[in-house]
Amino acid sequence: MKIKIYQVDAFADKLFAGNPAAVCPLDRWISDAEMKSIAMENNLSETAFFVKEDDVFHIRWFNQQAIETELCGHATLASAHVLFNHEGFEGDEISFNSLSGILKVKKNGNDLTLNFPVDEYERVKTPGQLSISLNIQPIECYKGKTDYMLVYEKEEQIIKLNPNFIAMVMLEGRGVICTARGTQADFVSRFFAPQSGINEDAVTGSAHTTLTPYWSNILGKKELTAQQLSSRKGSLRCKNLGDRIEISGQAKTYLKGEIEIAK
Repeated sequence: MKIKIYQVDAFADKLFAGNPAAVCPLDRWISDAEMKSIAMENNLSETAFFVKEDDVFHIRWFNQQAIETELCGHATLASAHVLFNHEGFEGDEISFNSLSGILKVKKNGNDLTLNFPVDEYERVKTPGQLSISLNIQPIECYKGKTDYMLVYEKEEQIIKLNPNFIAMVMLEGRGVICTARGTQADFVSRFFAPQSGINEDAVTGSAHTTLTPYWSNILGKKELTAQQLSSRKGSLRCKNLGDRIEISGQAKTYLKGEIEIAK
């Protein structure tokens, strides 16, 4: 059995930036065991698989630990990029059916815009296990559906964060978003997820479903610019629609190939 595979740098306007994701278009579903093995072999933060059924593409994501993910922004952006640029999709909007419901991606020139459900979060006391993992303490802590979000006073503090991942890995949840007002963008962030096998993610689209409503409220604006300050860096544009979030960026194809699985 042969399966097409693409590797795409998402939320990047050039290669070797943004967040790399693997994308495997399928004619029909392969087994979960095969998808998990492919994701582990790719050793990227996420591998996306999709199958077209009627007018909707059903999409699933697996991380490098072979765990299925409920929502992934950069691998969805990468999948849309593959469909628009390599798989002959005609039109300017793609609908994906996922574990998080219907996700839409619009194309406008080189830009792709994700339409995702907003996260629900509440202010909480910083968990002790989280506090001891941080070299700089936040001024606020929030808990969303899967992640903690820590708010800091300055962008400089986000840059200087050096978490103790051995301590952080004991924290419940998917990961930890750290954020502050930006100097070149409305807000900046970093995302740490040793619990999910990724000490630091390059660019985390799904984290912006939490970041966008927070900063939209703080800054009093619905359209915002964002930067994720990982070593690869990523640039995003976000729009608060109320119960949905738009997250825009670009993507670049790194490679096209073929997986051979003996049957």
